[in-house]
Amino acid sequence: MPEHPSERARPLELRADCTRCFGLCCVALPFTASADFAVGKAAGTPCRNLGGENRCRIHTDLRQRGFTGCTVYDCFGAGQWVSQATFGGQDWRSGTEEHARRMFDVFPVVRQLHEMLWYLTEALGLSAARPVHAESRRLLETTGELALGTPAELAALDVAAHRRRVNTVLLRTSELARAGVPDRAEDRRNADLVGARLRGAGLRGASLRGAWLIAADLTGADLRDTDLIGADLRDADLTGADLTGAFFLTQPQLDAARGSAATRLPASVTRPVHWAAAAR
Repeated sequence: MPEHPSERARPLELRADCTRCFGLCCVALPFTASADFAVGKAAGTPCRNLGGENRCRIHTDLRQRGFTGCTVYDCFGAGQWVSQATFGGQDWRSGTEEHARRMFDVFPVVRQLHEMLWYLTEALGLSAARPVHAESRRLLETTGELALGTPAELAALDVAAHRRRVNTVLLRTSELARAGVPDRAEDRRNADLVGARLRGAGLRGASLRGAWLIAADLTGADLRDTDLIGADLRDADLTGADLTGAFFLTQPQLDAARGSAATRLPASVTRPVHWAAAAR
């Protein structure tokens, strides 16, 4: 089996590479007809837009065709790992129904492990959290080893229990990283801020872990040094907001939001292409 990305702790390899995946997210996962998906489908059923070569036939027009949910999804590299390493390059189409089912069952497990690897890698880059770096590194290694498991081992893994262990360290990391922030804002962990008017709000150093910020107006808000793990930013307006130093922010979260060229971002993410398109 090839070397796992976690052995080198390179975050870029924990991002999706659809060219090396068998379209697992387009088959294994269910979705419901909604504002995010024009139609629904059951788990294990190929999306109607999936082509014979495991490529999306409407990839360049997903937003316009009502599949915004697809554009904000990232498997953190789990798709190509399961396709090429865990199952040795054997496509779900070419094996038995049992082979396909096992692949579909394993994919979401590895996706969760890779997401944890992403957070742990970022945690090791936060110098203020040095007191827990040893534990973060140990969990990084352990999580990477779990991702190396066989299909049977991965299917039997209690991933929720492992996530709890990782989350304990990430919580401590967050406290240490924000402890020295001047005039630290009040924490809003798990807060219901759906549609909230937070234009120009001073949220620097706050914990927004798990906060519901759907359609919130964060125009010009100060989000420096905030913990954004699990925050729901769907349709949140980040135009002109400052997210410098914000951590545990993933690309899918940012892709689900709105923003502009004036939005300041941490180095861990890239400016979504659709932001520029919306400005035209």
